[in-house]
Amino acid sequence: MAKNSAKTHDKVHKALHEEKEGTLKSGSGKKVTSRKQAIAIGLSEARKEGDKAPKKKS
Repeated sequence: MAKNSAKTHDKVHKALHEEKEGTLKSGSGKKVTSRKQAIAIGLSEARKEGDKAPKKKS
């Protein structure tokens, strides 16, 4: 059984691509340079739209 939906995979993939290009921005407007942060942004966007994604660790 997959942990993430296909939509979640697409969002994370898109965020990683934007990070590599240097166009991904964080909430504060600064450029994202960390791969981990790009993945977190992709998962967060997927959760907001209600896609199946792992829960945020607290």
